[in-house]
Amino acid sequence: MQDIVIFGTGDIAELADFYFTHDSSFNVAGFTVDAAYVESDIFLGRPLVPFEQVTERFPPERYGFFVAVAYARLNGLRAERVTAARAQGYRLVSYVSSRATTFAGLEIGENCFILEDNTIQPFARIGDNVTLWSGNHIGHHSRIADDVFIASHAVISGGVTIGRGSFIGVNVTIRDHVTLGQKCVIGAGALVLEDQPDFSVAAPRGTERSPVPSTRLRRI
Repeated sequence: MQDIVIFGTGDIAELADFYFTHDSSFNVAGFTVDAAYVESDIFLGRPLVPFEQVTERFPPERYGFFVAVAYARLNGLRAERVTAARAQGYRLVSYVSSRATTFAGLEIGENCFILEDNTIQPFARIGDNVTLWSGNHIGHHSRIADDVFIASHAVISGGVTIGRGSFIGVNVTIRDHVTLGQKCVIGAGALVLEDQPDFSVAAPRGTERSPVPSTRLRRI
């Protein structure tokens, strides 16, 4: 088992620790965050060190690295920390759930976090620093660029391209051969049938609340 260090102390870091510990060949040796956010020297029972000192405690010749950060600033914060870790000489590792469906020849980049029940069809390509939350369908010949976050139960049809830094919300459906530009935000439940330029936002309105209270419903 290879020892790794996780960047982060939030919910994503706690989840990463769980998945790496229970479903991978990696051993989480410790955690790191920027010095300004260090509130203790222990997190989840393991050492927590300032990022500014991480190479002293966890030298990159011996430890891998994983950045466990969500989609803040359109995945920009996670991308910055990946770049910083590389600059320190670390090799970024990826997690792919044993309960994900993948096929021979799949190309997955560094610092990817691919959770259970994802189906990634043949000839799809996943870039660096991509998060696929649980339950997504990634169609054949699709290309997911770097620094993308895809929430749960999205359907990415065949031949789709998702541009760098984009965010795809829960239950989104993207038609085959559609291209999304960089840093697009596709909100929960959206149906995307045509190409979207860089920085596009597609956010359907939520279901409206009925003026009739539940206490007046005759049947349920």
